[in-house]
Amino acid sequence: MSASAPSLSAHAPSLLVVDDDADMLRLLSMRLNAAGYRVTAVSSAESALTQLDIAHPQLVLSDVRLPGKDGLALFDIIRARHPSLPVILLTAHGTIPDAVEATARGVFTYLTKPFDGKELLDKISQALALSAPTVSETHADESWRSEIVSRSSRMAEVLAEARMIAQSDASVLLRGDSGAGKEMLARAIHRASPRARKPFVAVNCGAIPEALLESELFGHVKGAFTDASANHKGLFQAAEGGTLLLDEIGDMPPALQVKLLRVLQERAVRPVGSSQSIPVDVRIISATHRDLDAAMQTSQFREDLYYRLNVVTLTLPTLGDRREDIPLLANHFLLKLAGKYGKRLSGFAPEALKALTTAAWPGNVRQLFNVVEQVCALSTTPLVPLALVQRALRTPSIEVLNYADAKQKFERDYLVGLLKLTDGNVADASRLADRNRTEFYRLLQKHALTPGQFKGDGVVVSTDGVAEGRQG
Repeated sequence: MSASAPSLSAHAPSLLVVDDDADMLRLLSMRLNAAGYRVTAVSSAESALTQLDIAHPQLVLSDVRLPGKDGLALFDIIRARHPSLPVILLTAHGTIPDAVEATARGVFTYLTKPFDGKELLDKISQALALSAPTVSETHADESWRSEIVSRSSRMAEVLAEARMIAQSDASVLLRGDSGAGKEMLARAIHRASPRARKPFVAVNCGAIPEALLESELFGHVKGAFTDASANHKGLFQAAEGGTLLLDEIGDMPPALQVKLLRVLQERAVRPVGSSQSIPVDVRIISATHRDLDAAMQTSQFREDLYYRLNVVTLTLPTLGDRREDIPLLANHFLLKLAGKYGKRLSGFAPEALKALTTAAWPGNVRQLFNVVEQVCALSTTPLVPLALVQRALRTPSIEVLNYADAKQKFERDYLVGLLKLTDGNVADASRLADRNRTEFYRLLQKHALTPGQFKGDGVVVSTDGVAEGRQG
């Protein structure tokens, strides 16, 4: 059986629903269609596996009890094929232990029948928000950007512009915070350009001492300086016919800015110690996290060089501005690093993924990669837990109680404190609480507290309810 809503947008999230109860399948399909989801509904695990590669769902909702392969077996196959595809299980009370075990192995969550419709929609929404889609949006003709993992609309705009300018030889200035992925975008532009078969060379202008940077860029001849024992081709010549990325161009010393401007104007380099210029054919991409406009105002960056480099500007959003990419990137990095560390990792616990999604990320994608590498190295379970992510983020692990539990804990701790203060005297304790004795006894009974336990007879009760001997 299958159900769909032809009038829904092609961009609506796609769900695969699996249940052998035809009435339940019809009800789920109608409810999810009405909520704006595109639904493919099937009655067996075998049919679901067939639809995985046809419908490309973003979430699977499955009953645990199915003919043939059950929902847990279906989950195991999905996890092996599509580790980031979220799965929600529907279970009867008799199969709750199995569902709990599956949750520990990576199922997003489970709901017991009969389930609340609003809770189901909330869980689906949470799963879609925190989980990476299983099918890459990178098609064969988009292999140029295969290293850039994103589903962000802001990044999509940047990539669309990058694809257009790649066809020209215009100089490109990439702006963005440190760790935002400027070098990866430069590589993508190179791969999409007619120069793709030629070298791509990157140099960090801020990481090389000024005395060596000129030689690195333009080369030198034998005897040009003390250690110049042979001729050396610079990076401009190494990138001949291809692309040269001048990373952190804002940190280039002023004296070298003048020489770089001459190279760009003459399209030729003069090695250190040589009187001859060598023609070069190189496409220049520069990148910086600095405000070059402000640097020009203070004469730290040459205005004429700026306009040579800044024919086209692309600005990369911070990771905080593309939070929808965080689950996608985190799962991508986890699967990539699992092989490096020899770990069988299936993904992040929902709470762990939520913590990643809401973190500050001042170091952007580079920082996210480092955090995922740390949890990958330290994880001892297939599903990365919240505590490990909090440790890597250097945020304290905080137990958050729901309102009812927090209220009960406060009430019990309050009563224990009063009984300790009054040495188990109920009359005094109820007077301090401004409650009559009957009501106070009712509260003590509710929390299984006995006043005699608090009298000075050598026994006290700790706040976790365990009897202890009084020290003294």
